[in-house]
Amino acid sequence: MSDIHWFALVSTAVAAIAIALGTMFPAMAMGRAIAQALEALARQPEAEKSITRTLFIGLAMIESLAIYVLVIVLVIIFRNPLLEYFLK
Repeated sequence: MSDIHWFALVSTAVAAIAIALGTMFPAMAMGRAIAQALEALARQPEAEKSITRTLFIGLAMIESLAIYVLVIVLVIIFRNPLLEYFLK
């Protein structure tokens, strides 16, 4: 196999690992945030609106991390900036 094939293979493997880790950790953080919000709601039901609003803002911030990982992985797979060095 040529260098370009190895580079494409390694790039794909790195992208797969990145998307796996980049979705696993935010998913665990979301689960923990939801569990803590439910616990807070059980302790203080009168603060439901405040807890829910804060929860949704936090979940949106966590989800944005997973979206950033997806964008970077798509760049690595479809338009790898380091590929130009191997083509020369």
